[in-house]
Amino acid sequence: MFRFEDTWLLSLLALIPAMLFYEWKKIGSSQIRFSSVMVLKQLKTPASLGFKKSLVLLRIIAVALFVVALARPQSGIKSTEISTEGIDIMMCIDTSGSMEALDFIDKGERTTRLKVVKRVVGEFIKARKNDRIGMVVFGEEAFTQCPQTLDYGVLLSLLDGVEVGMAGDSTSIGSAIGICIKRLKDLKSKSKVVILLTDGRNNSGTLNPITAADIAKNYNIKIYTIGAGTEGEAPFLVDSFFGKQYVYQKVDLDEKPLKEIAEKTGGKYFRATNTEALKNIYEQIDKMERTEVKIKEYMEYDELFIYFVLPGLLFLLIEIIMSNTRLRKIP
Repeated sequence: MFRFEDTWLLSLLALIPAMLFYEWKKIGSSQIRFSSVMVLKQLKTPASLGFKKSLVLLRIIAVALFVVALARPQSGIKSTEISTEGIDIMMCIDTSGSMEALDFIDKGERTTRLKVVKRVVGEFIKARKNDRIGMVVFGEEAFTQCPQTLDYGVLLSLLDGVEVGMAGDSTSIGSAIGICIKRLKDLKSKSKVVILLTDGRNNSGTLNPITAADIAKNYNIKIYTIGAGTEGEAPFLVDSFFGKQYVYQKVDLDEKPLKEIAEKTGGKYFRATNTEALKNIYEQIDKMERTEVKIKEYMEYDELFIYFVLPGLLFLLIEIIMSNTRLRKIP
């Protein structure tokens, strides 16, 4: 980087043209009185007059270099130190059979709940930086699909492989929270967060969801809960004697324990009845759980005025020597 410490001094360079005009006008202005100058007019203009003009240029250049030196030209290096304290996040996704309901609209078409969830969760992951993110999927059982990682490419690839029924058709919310606690409890981080999404009620597993929430609270793990699905009945595409048909089934979302889990752990409960609502929920959580980034900038400069002072002195010295020897003015 290059800069001038006292930039305002460069304004003095605006006086250079006036100095040049004044000095140029002075050349040859000295007068000697003669009774007649007719003979002198016949003489050729001496070459020394041209050299005297060059002396003016030397003096002007020297002054310009001194002005630049006074403005303190500097070159430097800028270094940036970034310190972050990341958040550990576990994405906890329901893959039970009910996630195959076609009650969400995505790009104008009916889409399964899980497909929409995967797209929205993928956008959430891509928006994060410096956070370790893992993923747990659950149905009748719960298991880690991806441990906490900063390699979001691997995480997104494993998210793409999540399918309905891969952990069974039932819903084990307590077991899912238990797996997340196991992954987060011993980590030292600014914040430990679980984002749990389900569309049903806890009907499997041995760990009660509320008990799991109490354990999470002891380890300072915050749980955001999301209830997904429309209210009332949801359409499912099933095979029948007449081919594929839509069958409507009652939504079995149990919101009360989800609200209690979030309240106990300092999180928040959300309800997503459509694609846009689900997207907005993850955007809200993204804003609430941000990693603090501290940036410090260091500047180190070297003074460069000497590279302008020395040439200026050289030009001035040449001008003084020449003006007092060969190009000396008489009288």
